Amino acid sequence: MTKALVLVAVILALAPVGLPPFAMTLLTEALILGLFAMSLDLMVGYTRLISFGHAAAYGLGAYASGYLLLHTGIPMVFAIVAAALFSGIVAIGVAWVCTLASGVSFSMLTLAFAQLLYAVAFKWTSVTGASDGLAGIPRRPGPFGITALSSKTGFYYLILACLFGGFLFCRSLVRSPFGAVLRGIRENEAKTLSLGFNTRRYKIAVVALAFTLGGLAGALYAPFAGFANTELLFWLFSGQVLIMVIVGGAGTLIGPIIGAAFFMLVSNLLSSWTDSWALFFGLLFILFVLFAPDGIWGLARRWRCSNWTR
Repeated sequence: MTKALVLVAVILALAPVGLPPFAMTLLTEALILGLFAMSLDLMVGYTRLISFGHAAAYGLGAYASGYLLLHTGIPMVFAIVAAALFSGIVAIGVAWVCTLASGVSFSMLTLAFAQLLYAVAFKWTSVTGASDGLAGIPRRPGPFGITALSSKTGFYYLILACLFGGFLFCRSLVRSPFGAVLRGIRENEAKTLSLGFNTRRYKIAVVALAFTLGGLAGALYAPFAGFANTELLFWLFSGQVLIMVIVGGAGTLIGPIIGAAFFMLVSNLLSSWTDSWALFFGLLFILFVLFAPDGIWGLARRWRCSNWTR
């Protein structure tokens, strides 16, 4: 696994050398979405907290990052970190309310909060720009006069570093005693509670962590795209990232990253062929749910195991 990660890191690090600009744009966005999908996997795959409103984390991060870069003079890196932390802090209050319920009720509450934020963003014209959003978000140089990260290639490496740093953090987290409690909540919350663990506090903590990483992805997207609009908070985007997690393989961390890249690739290919690309992708998603519930990463692991046993 470690050797494979090193190999992937080397290939991605060399991507700017061999890929044309359009392909690099798609790859950069895929890496951002991979980080976003991985953040949701902490909730869905490891704690079985199904969120229909995770776009709130992405949108909060994007708007906070964009606002800071447009209206303050702080360097881009600091704005991105501040936006991610802001998303995590907001998530504590959201999680405190949502975890009063469980199951479908929890999912509906996450959707309600995301739509509430969407409505606020749509109406708060002076801060969010309403339906026009925030445009012209710069990639400001710094800190300490560093200009490398403001270039397209430098920003790509910043995103790549955030993705691998986030993955290593999440992998350490799920392998820790904290992660063991999360898996206990997923498998049997009543038993975990009877063992003396305050499961609600753990759920609040994992939602806050997931929102922080999701906010980081959104904070990176704003200077990458140069804008942030209300569509980043819309419920449809929450559904798309949930599809990425399921198609890639929930509960694996790396699976959702693959699922995000798969979603980007297939949606771009299908949209170039037909305006009804969402219909065909929906059919593809149904096939995954019926015949490959473990996702792409699960299929890859089964294929590898079957080769070893021959």
